[in-house]
Amino acid sequence: MSHSPSATHSKFFTPGVWVMLVFMFIGAVAVAARFTWGIGSVTNLDNSHPWGLWIGIDVATGVALAAGGFTTSFLAHIIGRHHYEVIVRPAILTAMLGYTFVVLGLLVDIGRTWAIWKPIFSWNTNSALFEVAMCVLVYLHVLYFEFAPTVGEGIGGRVKTLVTAVTDKIMWIFIILGVVLSCMHQSSLGTLMLIAPTKLHPLWYTPLLPLLFLTSAIAVGFPMVVFETTLVSSSLKLDSEMKILTPLTRITIFILGLYMVLKVGDLVYRDVLGYLLDGSTQSNSFLVELGFGVILPWLLLITPGVRKSRGMLFFTCCLIVGGVVLNRINVFLVGYHSPYAQTSYFPAIGEIVVTAGLIAALMFLYRLAVTFLPVLSASKQEVSS
Repeated sequence: MSHSPSATHSKFFTPGVWVMLVFMFIGAVAVAARFTWGIGSVTNLDNSHPWGLWIGIDVATGVALAAGGFTTSFLAHIIGRHHYEVIVRPAILTAMLGYTFVVLGLLVDIGRTWAIWKPIFSWNTNSALFEVAMCVLVYLHVLYFEFAPTVGEGIGGRVKTLVTAVTDKIMWIFIILGVVLSCMHQSSLGTLMLIAPTKLHPLWYTPLLPLLFLTSAIAVGFPMVVFETTLVSSSLKLDSEMKILTPLTRITIFILGLYMVLKVGDLVYRDVLGYLLDGSTQSNSFLVELGFGVILPWLLLITPGVRKSRGMLFFTCCLIVGGVVLNRINVFLVGYHSPYAQTSYFPAIGEIVVTAGLIAALMFLYRLAVTFLPVLSASKQEVSS
């Protein structure tokens, strides 16, 4: 299959883009308030709840949903399924922007942001958080390198020649490095929570948490590609690329099935099934996560008609993406509770608008990139008259 990416050069300032700009402005005001009057001025965080929405959504969820970058690179470049080349650049762009905003979210969340560079030189090799920080930092630069040819082609001329000369010879190193680093920090985010056995609810606290985090990230990689491809093709009136997306989701059947078996088997082995029906917020949230985010979409995916239907496939992938989002929220927020906490945590309006602003900025930059850089496949574009 030919792969000829090009810029869409579509109209940029649409009503949707103006809405993104509004959210970005409101989020920027909240960020300015955070750095002017302190984190307590815009959040409901305290000593019993040291992290909240910004860690659960902006960091943990953002890292998981950016997995499409390394999964598609592995599929197209390492395994050699070149049929999927047309989706690699959009997936790399999403991953690059996702990890960039993970770092920005951390800068807003942590104290002493001016010292965020110190782990680079002060290594604590016994810390899971240190491993996550270093892998995310290195992988972010790997993604920038992987996206460099796209920028070079967009600029053209000598810049394109120079970038191509540099990247063509060593790109394979960065592709392999990206896959390895992604597997390391995706699992280590789960390892991080193993240090809190008295704070994390038994439905989620398990020695398998690193494996579950890694497996769920891989499982959501291709559905996230379907999710973004469908939204972009609908927004820009492009071809649906179902010839690519339908066989891609067949792979998800196995990976999501493996995750489902691991998750259910772990509950049985640890004898914690009794928590499922105790009527608590945690049990109800876990049932929604497992039922609507894992079991239902797996049953839908094994139906050939669902995989061939654009609408049903998009709906199914939305369930998978939502299931992983809810899983990270459950682990870092719903299921996490300090035994000494006097109050419960709910995000303040300032936390919500900062997160909304970051998401809007990510979408804005994605739209900017596909409009002016060769990200999407030109051979697939079918603009409606």
